[in-house]
Amino acid sequence: MKKLIIVAGTGFLGQVLVNHFKDKFEEIIILTRGNSETKNGIRYVKWNAKTFTGWEKELENTDLVINLAGKSVDCRYTEANKKEILDSRIESTKILNLAVLNCKNPPKHWMNSSTSTIYRHSLDKQMDETDGEIGNDFSMNVAKSWEKAFFETETPNTKKTALRTSIVLGRNGGAFLPLKNLTRLGFGGKQGKGNQFISWIHEKDFARAVEFIYKKEMTGVVNIVSPKPIRNALFMQTLRKSLGVPTGIPIGEKLLKFGAKIIGTETELVLKSRNVIPKKLVENDFEFEFRTLEKALENLK
Repeated sequence: MKKLIIVAGTGFLGQVLVNHFKDKFEEIIILTRGNSETKNGIRYVKWNAKTFTGWEKELENTDLVINLAGKSVDCRYTEANKKEILDSRIESTKILNLAVLNCKNPPKHWMNSSTSTIYRHSLDKQMDETDGEIGNDFSMNVAKSWEKAFFETETPNTKKTALRTSIVLGRNGGAFLPLKNLTRLGFGGKQGKGNQFISWIHEKDFARAVEFIYKKEMTGVVNIVSPKPIRNALFMQTLRKSLGVPTGIPIGEKLLKFGAKIIGTETELVLKSRNVIPKKLVENDFEFEFRTLEKALENLK
């Protein structure tokens, strides 16, 4: 493997991928809104996610492109934020499609972020890539539009995979840190009814799954989740046990809504039941290093 480009790779997931792939590719380039520079052997190239400014030439002769661009959904769903959440995903995907088509030697494989939130709230049915039911609300419609923008432009010489990723549990970012801090403060009880499912994956398995998809040349949509979704109440109980916290105050829906307003986020992030399974990864014999939440949390202590 020679050349990897990570689009918007300066955040938590981008750094997880850099750490995983740094010794597996000869060259790693990160497209960033920051300044162009070279740091620790990695080239950072400035882009604006909307227009060609020279960054597009970097795509030539690339083995793998991973696009992580998109405004964080960890915010209030005001009209302005909703527009930015959607536009940041669609615009970056569309300009990358144009860039790929303009290449003389286009990338061999392009993986675009998507989300396991594309499936409906489900307490009853496990959602896989074949039979998963896609619903109709703001978040699901963003995901649908995102994947449509990705796949509707045909790139004959570039394989395409949409990564329907769940919550990634990691040491240095993502949803795990605030959950851990809440638990240590004594608020590690169930959230809402506690019967909603959480689909999750350890950061190492996330990066390993991306490499596996590349090596197996898997295309289409792939769920990047651990094999066993876990109910919120049991997730929080397991987290408390891992941290040595004996009890946790449960947080009901009304208090969650109040708290979400104060910290500038939405309750959907904890109340939606994401009951998603990795059918394609399992069918292709991907071996999870962290199949259980207990093992994942023990590693992340």
